Amino acid sequence: VIKCRAAVDWAPGKPLSVEEVEVAPPKAGEVRIKLVAAGICCTDEHLLQGCFPKAEFPVIPGHEGAGIVESVGEGVTSMKPGDKVIPLCHPQCGECSFCRNPESNYCQKSHFSELQNLLPDKTSRFSCKGKQIHHFLWVSTFAEYTVVPEYAVAKIDAAAPLDKVCLFGCGFSTGYGAAINTAKV
Repeated sequence: VIKCRAAVDWAPGKPLSVEEVEVAPPKAGEVRIKLVAAGICCTDEHLLQGCFPKAEFPVIPGHEGAGIVESVGEGVTSMKPGDKVIPLCHPQCGECSFCRNPESNYCQKSHFSELQNLLPDKTSRFSCKGKQIHHFLWVSTFAEYTVVPEYAVAKIDAAAPLDKVCLFGCGFSTGYGAAINTAKV
């Protein structure tokens, strides 16, 4: 178990509180990441205001970040400690019919079909003051460490600047997609 700082949202409409949290080690098929950089998105603001559907509190917000793999659970083969990574709020298992379809980017394991308040085994790796803390979209980048499923992590080039590439987790891809696909820029 690692103790670290995290911004915890104890209830909708309340300000974030920086707390010391405990982050359990990764279980089979999971990755624990030391987060180096995080971005802030409107989706996080919607969560804080209590407007995010099916969110559970208390929760550690954040879904845009980049970091370094600290440890991996049993069976994880696509990355190892020391690898630079971006956690993905839209996972890509690579196996479901949606992932295999070139016209789709929504994995069947995403929050559209499975809640991401807890990890896939329906437990949390976060606790604070003796209470379970929920994950946000499995990512929770407003913590110094997080645990996510292996298929919700993308290994990136070792030379990538983490403070810049953290935006690929949501902001860049959303903004680029809106400009190209919707605005036709």
